[in-house]
Amino acid sequence: MGASLKDVAERAGVSVRTVSNVVNDFPMVAADTRARVQRAIDELQYRPNAAARSLRGGRSGLVALVIPEIASPYFGELAALLTRGAQARSWTLLVDQTDGDADRERRLFDGVRGQVVDGLIISPWAVSPDDLLPRPGRPPLVLIGEQDGQFDHVAIDNVAAAADATRHLIGLGRTRIAAIGPQPHLANGTAAHRLTGYRAALAEAGLPHDPALEVPVRALHRADGAAALEGLRAAGVAFDAVFCFTDQLALGAQRAALRAGLRIPRDLAVTGFDDIEDGRYATPSLTTIAPDKAAIAEQALRCIAERLTPAGAGLPPRRITVAHRLEVRESTDPSR
Repeated sequence: MGASLKDVAERAGVSVRTVSNVVNDFPMVAADTRARVQRAIDELQYRPNAAARSLRGGRSGLVALVIPEIASPYFGELAALLTRGAQARSWTLLVDQTDGDADRERRLFDGVRGQVVDGLIISPWAVSPDDLLPRPGRPPLVLIGEQDGQFDHVAIDNVAAAADATRHLIGLGRTRIAAIGPQPHLANGTAAHRLTGYRAALAEAGLPHDPALEVPVRALHRADGAAALEGLRAAGVAFDAVFCFTDQLALGAQRAALRAGLRIPRDLAVTGFDDIEDGRYATPSLTTIAPDKAAIAEQALRCIAERLTPAGAGLPPRRITVAHRLEVRESTDPSR
């Protein structure tokens, strides 16, 4: 038989109630006490009985993550961080994908694959704000990405981040900067916010707005980035830099540019967004906006934990903005 709550309490020198509070991530536990209990949990390899917990407190110990694409490197990295954070709280993370389908997003708002979940973290692409309304019986829900709704929301400032990327290119002396990534067909506001930041940085520098430099895409994959850059060249549009709304788009655009004989960054400077691992090891390595993915994961899980307490259940929706940074690498390095 595995260790019990009583075993953990005796090892940590605290009450069973205190161990229960730590396991359920209740906030009213002193930091040193929480650390001592967690150390005892790790040493004894204690695992909560999910069935017993559900019977006692109406909790399943399950948290769901609903994302558009599991194969996306950005969402894959985020899912890994959320899994580790959930395990630290003795939760199990369930993952499902929507493929950006509005009907599937609506169905998954209430859980994953028929499971009763204690909380839901979702990155919606297709649904409208009218779909994102609280409803009796719906578990605590946290939005990640840019979509409005009456729920807790965790994201970076996409307008500011896009402006930072564009200013970096302008600072290199580039004046014909293409934006690859607008998605007017989606309700998701992420691309719209990044387009706003791009335009704001151009206006700030006194550079004219040229619609020919804004290239919409259906998806955010490498093939879409390559096709967008090839389309710019085929249309005879002059450009000396590209700001891509994801790293996958940037890697595709960079490949197409190199295939066309362009030298990066001498002939063309390239920036991406997301700081995925592939970009760090590309040749040349990719300059990018790096969101604090660890903070996004931790804040999303913290929101759910707080909503599961009596005090947190009645809090108004919160918008939590986490940090981002510009990572300058070889694709824009003027010394290369």
